[in-house]
Amino acid sequence: MDQHKGTAGHLLSIITILIWGTTFISTKILLTDFTPFEILLFRFLIGYVVLFLLYPRPVRTKTFKEEWLFISAGLCGVTLYFLIENIALNLTLASHVGVIVSIAPFFTAVLAHFFLEGEKLTAPFMIGFALALTGIVLIGFNGSLNLDLNPLGDLLAFLAPAVWAVYSVLMRKISGLNHHNIGATRKVFFYGLLFMLPVIGVDGFHPNLDRFYNLSNLANLLYLAIGASAVCFVTWNRAVSILGVVTTSVYIYLVPVISVAASALFLHEPITSATMAGTFLTLAGSYISERKQSAIRKGEVPCDQT
Repeated sequence: MDQHKGTAGHLLSIITILIWGTTFISTKILLTDFTPFEILLFRFLIGYVVLFLLYPRPVRTKTFKEEWLFISAGLCGVTLYFLIENIALNLTLASHVGVIVSIAPFFTAVLAHFFLEGEKLTAPFMIGFALALTGIVLIGFNGSLNLDLNPLGDLLAFLAPAVWAVYSVLMRKISGLNHHNIGATRKVFFYGLLFMLPVIGVDGFHPNLDRFYNLSNLANLLYLAIGASAVCFVTWNRAVSILGVVTTSVYIYLVPVISVAASALFLHEPITSATMAGTFLTLAGSYISERKQSAIRKGEVPCDQT
C-alpha cells in the first residue's frame, strides 16, 4: 500500500470517528422535539440532497448483482442499523447499548475473514479486541456494574453491530466496482431512504415545520445530516477502500472515548477513575488491533475510487 494513501486512510477514519463520537449530543438535544425516526429520516434526506448537489451524475451498475450490493448496503447501513439501535435505546440502558454496539469491529472482522480476501483474523487483533472491550465496559458502566438487563433490548443492541458489519463488508465489495465514492454513497442513501418509507406511519412522523425555526434544532440537525451522514459516510467508505474493512472498523473502539471527552467538554459531566482506566485500555486495545492488521496488509494494492 502506498504510504501517503495509507496515511490518508487513517486520517479519514479519525475525522469520521471524531464526528460520530459527538453525534449523541446533537441527538440528545433533538429528541426534545423530534422522534428517533424523524431524526433518522431528516438527517439522511438532507444528507442525500447534499451528496446529490456534490455529485449529480447517476451511478449505473452493470448487473443486478451489483445493484443488489447497493440495495443491501442501504438496508443494512442506513435503515436497519439506526432503527435497531434507536429501538434498543428505548428498551434498555444507554450504557448497555453503548458497550454492545462498540463490538462492531469484532463482527466485522469475523465476516471479513470468511467473505473477503486479505482480511484474516489474527491473534493480536483478538488481544486488542479483549483489551478494548474491557475498556469500553468500564467507560459504559462508569465503574458500577449495573446488571439491570432487558433481554429484548440487549439482543437488539447485539444485532445492530452485526448489521453494521454486513454493511461494512458490502461497502468493501462496492469499492471494488470503481464507482465515484460520493455517487456510490448517495446511491446507498437512496435505498436506505426507500426502506424507511414503510416505517413513516408506524414510528410517529409529524410534518411540523415550526421545529425547524429553532436555531438549535436546525444547527444540530444539519450537523447530523451534513457532518455525520453526508461527509462521514463518504470518508468512512473511502477509508474502507484504502485500509480494508477490518483495519478501518477498529477505529469504532474510539467512539466511547470521544463521547466521554465530549460529555466533559460540552455537558460538563465528570470523568471518573474508571472512565480514565477504560479510556487507556480502549486506546491500547485499538492500537494493538490496528497496528497488527495494518502490518499484515503491507504490500496489498486496494481498489481505488475516484
